[in-house]
Amino acid sequence: MVERLPEEGKIWYNGEFVDWKEAKVHVLAHGLHYGSGVFEGIRCYATEKGSFIFRLNEHVNRMYRSAELYKLKIPYSKEELKNAIKETVRINGLDACYIRPIAFYGYHHLGVNPESCPVDCAIAAWRWGTYLGEEALENGIRCTFSSWRRIDPNTLPVMAKATGHYLNSLLAVLDAKERGFDEAIMLDNNGYVAEGPGENIFAVKNATLYTPAAESSILPGITRDSVIVLARDTGYEVVEKPVTKEELLSADEVFFSGTAAEVSPIREIDNVTIGEGKRGEVTGEIQRKFFDVVHAKEERYMRWLEPV
Repeated sequence: MVERLPEEGKIWYNGEFVDWKEAKVHVLAHGLHYGSGVFEGIRCYATEKGSFIFRLNEHVNRMYRSAELYKLKIPYSKEELKNAIKETVRINGLDACYIRPIAFYGYHHLGVNPESCPVDCAIAAWRWGTYLGEEALENGIRCTFSSWRRIDPNTLPVMAKATGHYLNSLLAVLDAKERGFDEAIMLDNNGYVAEGPGENIFAVKNATLYTPAAESSILPGITRDSVIVLARDTGYEVVEKPVTKEELLSADEVFFSGTAAEVSPIREIDNVTIGEGKRGEVTGEIQRKFFDVVHAKEERYMRWLEPV
């Protein structure tokens, strides 16, 4: 069951806090009609040492890089946006939450060219559990290879986390759900594994981790980068390369990574059982390490945690 968003609290909107229900956009806003916006998904975790936002700097930096690719000038400095993100968490009294900053071309005209359209910015934060379900963290999920291919870098700048790009993901999700699966796995235009609709993907074979390389049309995820660092620091080899469907199906373990999904095992793909059909040993170790890090139990990685 999909969680409904809350209807109370405050949203930061163009530099001011407004009531949740009053954070409104004109129906003729450019971003609504053309998907001309960029955003981030960020998590804040409650720990024994206080509340921390995971890799805030990296998320904000990526948002500005995404904006540059679409010639969208965010009218706030990175420091102003980071401070606004933290204040949004504080003003809503949240110790743990999901945070959604977004910038988009607003209301002015409806030509495709966004020139002269203002850039509107908003930040919302709310309590949101595990994206794929708590049970998925332990037991894993069922996936299918989508018939919809991941957008190609010659079509759109796939390294941007842009709003319009997610129509591609929407089609893959709906297709997977209609066929009775929990999530989709998308291929690139060359037939190699790319990613999930909102997650990066890893395969484990003989205790080595494999993940699609940048040329496979992936969004370079911040959680993906964290998993790579944690795995290598733990002593595992991580290989970034084009990954075939066969390599995924014959892997010992497969898992998703993402801000929303965190580290979620995949137990089955197109009715083919992966490994022993449950969370594997390597996935479990990476998952435990990841949650120790985000809950401030690993001093070595405190640089990734921004206190609220």
